[in-house]
Amino acid sequence: MPLLWPLLVYIIVVCILVAGMLGASYVLGQRHREASTDVPYESGMTPTGSARLRFPAEFYLVGMFFVIFDLELVFTFAWAIAARALPRELRWIGYAEIAIFIAVLLAGLVYLWRAGALDWGRSRRATAEKGERRHAALP
Repeated sequence: MPLLWPLLVYIIVVCILVAGMLGASYVLGQRHREASTDVPYESGMTPTGSARLRFPAEFYLVGMFFVIFDLELVFTFAWAIAARALPRELRWIGYAEIAIFIAVLLAGLVYLWRAGALDWGRSRRATAEKGERRHAALP
């Protein structure tokens, strides 16, 4: 229990801070009701159409690729910064580990590329049929 008191103090301070910010915004905030208050407004123009649009699956794939390769960059950068502080013998071991890490990610990218996950110009059915024909041709 003695090790948990800093966490308890932190939780109490955060709750007080959040309550203070909410209270200050309620007391100091503007109060006005005009006809145009509830009208959507974006970038100086009245919006046309619905905000609930359906995005294609490729949109989400780009997002996933960004997250994956952004995390790769974060890990690689952290390794590069930490490599200077390591002894000379451990630098090569770390270099081998980061090379394996990058190789696994590149292998995954090549797999997705070969599987047709990056072929957005063609339909998914055509890509699937091409894969079925390739597997049917094997002895």
